[in-house]
Amino acid sequence: MKRRRGRRRSRPSPYAIVALLIAIGVIAGAIALVMRGNSSPPKALALVPKTSAPATATPAISRAAATPAAVATPHASSTSTAEPEATATPASVPTSAPNGPRLAIIIDDCGQWPATEHGFIALPVALTLSVLPHVRYGSEIAHDAQAAGKGVMLHLPMEPMSGIDPGPGRITTSMDDAAIAAQVRDDIASVPLATGVNNHEGSRATADDRVMRDVAEVLAADHLFFIDSLTTGSSVAERDAHAAGIATASRDVFLDNVADVDVTEAQLRRAAQVAKAHGSAIAIGHPRPTTLAAVRALLPELQREGITLVLASDLVH
Repeated sequence: MKRRRGRRRSRPSPYAIVALLIAIGVIAGAIALVMRGNSSPPKALALVPKTSAPATATPAISRAAATPAAVATPHASSTSTAEPEATATPASVPTSAPNGPRLAIIIDDCGQWPATEHGFIALPVALTLSVLPHVRYGSEIAHDAQAAGKGVMLHLPMEPMSGIDPGPGRITTSMDDAAIAAQVRDDIASVPLATGVNNHEGSRATADDRVMRDVAEVLAADHLFFIDSLTTGSSVAERDAHAAGIATASRDVFLDNVADVDVTEAQLRRAAQVAKAHGSAIAIGHPRPTTLAAVRALLPELQREGITLVLASDLVH
C-alpha cells in the first residue's frame, strides 16, 4: 500500500515577519497619538481660571433674620456670645456732588458685636459709629473706625421711661449735679476718640432740663457736639445743647426698629427723601446683620439719587 504523504505547512519568511511587526508598530503608534490628543482638555478651558462672585453681590441673608439677644435696643449689659457675622464689602461707591442732599448714618450701640461693626467700618462711604462706654470692644472699634476715616461718637447711656437699665456709665434723674458731671466725664474718658455724643435710651433723662444742662456743660468744656437720638417727643436735649453753645442736631429716622432687610431698606429710602426735602437728614441704626445688608444694598441707589453720605459731625450746627 502507498503511504499518504502529509501536506507540508509553509513557514513565513523572516522578512515577512519583520514587515508585519513593523506594520503593527506603526498602527499602534498612530492609535496612541490619536488617543493622547483626544484626552487633552481644550486649551480654552484649561486657561480659564476660577472666578469669585462679584464684589457687589449681597450674601444670602434672611429677610427676617433673627435678632441677637438684646439687639432690639442693644445695651452694654448684653451678654450675647453669638456675634452677627460681617459680610463682604461692596466695590467702592462714588460719592455724589457735595452740594446735593446729605445723609448721615449713625450706628449705635457699638463695642459689643465687633464682627458686624467691622462690616460697617469696611463700607466705602462715610459713616459714624457711636460707641458705648465701658464695653469690651469699645476701644478696638473706636480705633478701627477712626483709622478707616469713619466718625466716632460716645453713645451716652441715659435713663429711659421704661425703667430698663441702659448699661454701665448711665446718667439718671436721681443723680445730683456733681454726680452727673463726674459720670459724663468718666464716660467720655472711656471713648477718648469720640468727637461728639448722642444718647442711648434716655427718654426720661433727655426730657429733664436739669439733667441735660449738666450734661451739656461737660460737653461744652470738652468741645463735643451733641445729637439728640430723639427717643421721646418731650426731649429738651437739642434746646439745652444750643443754649450751652454746643453744635447740635437731632435724629430724623430710625432704620431698624424691626430687624428685617426690606424694612430697613424702606427706612433708608425714607431718610433719603427727608434729605432731599430738607437738604440733610440723620438716620440711626444698630449693628445688626440685616442693617448691614440693607445699607450695602442701598448704596448704589443712594448714589444714583444724588445722596451724599457724610459724617454726623458734618450735620451739626
